[in-house]
Amino acid sequence: MEKEAARSCVRESKKYAYPADELMPLSCRGRVRGQEPNRGDIDDSLGKFSLTLIDTLDTLVVLNKLDEFEDAVRKTVKDVRLDNDVVVSVFETNIRVLGGLLGAHVMADLLRQRGERMQWYQDELLHMANELGHRLLPAFNTTSGLPYPKVNLRYGVLNPLSRTGTESDTCTACAGTMILEFAALSRLSGESVFEEHARKALDVLWERRQRGSDLVGTVINIHNGEWVRRDSGVGAGIDSYYEYLMKAYILLGDNVFLERFNIHYSAIMKYISQPPLLLNVHMHNPTVSVRSWMDSLLAFFPGLQVLRGDLKPAIETHEMLYQVTKQHKFLPEAFTTEFRVHWGQHLLRPEFAESTYYLYKATGDPYYLRVGQSIVEKLNAYARVPCGFAAVQDVRTGTHEDRMDSFFLAEMFKYLYLLFSEKTQLPIDIDDYIFTTEAHLLPVSLSTTQPSCQGNNTESVPVSQEEDLFTHSCPSTETLFPNNPSFAKTIRDSYKYLTGVGRAFHPLPVREIELPLHDNGMEPVEFLKSMGISLTPLNEVMARDRGSQKEHKGVYRVKLVAEVSQTPEEEEVVPHVVQLISPPFLGRTVLTAGPAKFGMDLTKQEHGVKGSIVKASPYTACGPIDNAVDLKGHIALALRGDCMFAAKARWLQEAGAIGVIFIDHREGSNSEETPLFQMVGDGDSTEDITMPLVFLFSHEGAVLTAALEEHQNVDVLLLPKERQLGHDKTEKTVGMNIKLRLAEDGELEEGAATGPTLEFVLEKEEVALLNEEEEAEELKGERQSQQQHFCAKAAQNDRTEPCSADSSQTLNSNSGPDTNP
Repeated sequence: MEKEAARSCVRESKKYAYPADELMPLSCRGRVRGQEPNRGDIDDSLGKFSLTLIDTLDTLVVLNKLDEFEDAVRKTVKDVRLDNDVVVSVFETNIRVLGGLLGAHVMADLLRQRGERMQWYQDELLHMANELGHRLLPAFNTTSGLPYPKVNLRYGVLNPLSRTGTESDTCTACAGTMILEFAALSRLSGESVFEEHARKALDVLWERRQRGSDLVGTVINIHNGEWVRRDSGVGAGIDSYYEYLMKAYILLGDNVFLERFNIHYSAIMKYISQPPLLLNVHMHNPTVSVRSWMDSLLAFFPGLQVLRGDLKPAIETHEMLYQVTKQHKFLPEAFTTEFRVHWGQHLLRPEFAESTYYLYKATGDPYYLRVGQSIVEKLNAYARVPCGFAAVQDVRTGTHEDRMDSFFLAEMFKYLYLLFSEKTQLPIDIDDYIFTTEAHLLPVSLSTTQPSCQGNNTESVPVSQEEDLFTHSCPSTETLFPNNPSFAKTIRDSYKYLTGVGRAFHPLPVREIELPLHDNGMEPVEFLKSMGISLTPLNEVMARDRGSQKEHKGVYRVKLVAEVSQTPEEEEVVPHVVQLISPPFLGRTVLTAGPAKFGMDLTKQEHGVKGSIVKASPYTACGPIDNAVDLKGHIALALRGDCMFAAKARWLQEAGAIGVIFIDHREGSNSEETPLFQMVGDGDSTEDITMPLVFLFSHEGAVLTAALEEHQNVDVLLLPKERQLGHDKTEKTVGMNIKLRLAEDGELEEGAATGPTLEFVLEKEEVALLNEEEEAEELKGERQSQQQHFCAKAAQNDRTEPCSADSSQTLNSNSGPDTNP
């Protein structure tokens, strides 16, 4: 990104948001926790400690804005407090705030040593980092050594005033992404306790890996070390655990981290990496894919593969991601293996830019500069707003969210600026530093200039897997592709039209083989496509190739030895509603809701499910329900976030709820602008969940919660939209043949009065009678006739009652004496 654009955004954050934690770019004000609507776990990043300021400090140095850096450090030292009575995410606070303080201290210390500025600095940022480290340590007070996911900055975890400590689970990345910051803090402060706790957490995760596959799950119990979610991938929930094993070796020089990483990496490449895709599999049965979509966080992985020296799959996956951005403008938060949008949100995440930077530095290929240019252009075209850059609520609609996370300035700006900068333009030698997962800079010299912590050398891992050229050494371009500058392009070209954007596919004549398909959790056709096999209906191939004996290498006729059924390109989501039926609403307030793929199927319930609503406590329903007595026999309201929908449903069902209405925690989302989706389970069986579940976006959810606050007792009906009360059903048109005969008024055909009769009264002013020739001509043309207004009444006698064109009478009218048919 252009330097001036980066500087401008930093200035806007400072102007509109300081001292708040984040900038709200649409509202042009700061986001202060407790003063804005609760967004659930997203707000756990906010600790009233000027998050964006701290997260951006070392970015200012990279941008060579040294005066601004010095001023920002003074503000941080003077204004920021770390003892606030607020519950924060241990993971986010570690990578953003502790990492930000450490990176800024390293930069400040470097500038002070140069003697040109910062002479007043007396390690204040390091002292703040040390204080914050001690405020995070109570999270590690568990029997396993895995940290609690949240901590109160003032009261810790187990204090009665902490309002936390009831959590039992954490994600693998949350527990395994502490070692860089905690080890750096130990080495810089001389207090080994931080590195000891971070190492212990990594030891537990390593010990709990699945020994057969060498994979780890996504969510683990912090007390007994049992896996709660056993799906395994390289995206959300696991991502930075693998990253920190590799980078811990680079930063600390401890072989145990590299050995563990290499064993995990072999498993990833064996089971998860299906170039260009990165799948999610079951850790105990890794040949089974557990979902057909990928999340955007895995975009960091090509960059990690560059550090590993494995460039070919890095180039392949990065190219796939680039093709997805070309199709959807940005990487959707989640997209299918066929590159359709699964979850359309884009939070301005930096992982794709990060991998682009690493690939350019590794290859020197100007192609990656063009990729970076496209990122900049799309940010300016689709995310730039007057007060900053706004997250995109849905890439399909382009609508914005009033949100700019601190990582946008900490990471996105840094990677894009470095991508387009020469080393001589930077105030530091960037090769002397390792990037944390939040792109904060820690010196690789730590392992040699600072003493290691005694008792922290974990026992070495016996290496049994086959080693390669880069198992114990960093790659170089000469080794990777000697005298072959087109190496990267040759790999990319295979995926140039991956998403269907570009040239048309022209299948070639084929040879025939048989390919047996077994149940591996994926649709057979999808599995073949993931292997790069294009499918053409057999009858089309035979018709085209009849008489042709020409063969082409690598092109085969595939006979599927299995019954294959095509799934629709887009799974239909049946709209549901939450209908308020108690006074004063009486069914007039109807809120559009999304269904769930598990729980009671409301489409099979003739009259839906009725009940009064009660707000769950805690509102996120990610643990034991405090107000179970109030909730029993009622429909629960719960906020999205902190844990899976299925986990919330189980807690609420156990508390006695008869249904759940989940409300989106993303501010401003609504059913008019955001496509409905179906809530999915947690990867395990959800047959135990038997109550109905629906989802409201935040706008509709606000209507419901406001009604509850005003009227206390609100009854609702949960049912499919087409069955809502008062909804006029479209009657199926009944076709019939009617023979008409014109007669004088009062004249009836003999015998006509003995059965039901229909009488058509034609007004002269409105109806033109056509002769047969004219009628034929009319039907031959537009087949339209002028509307005829008539009343029909079925009677068993000869009485008929004509009505006027504007009559409001119905067939059940009681205006006449003969009302029975």
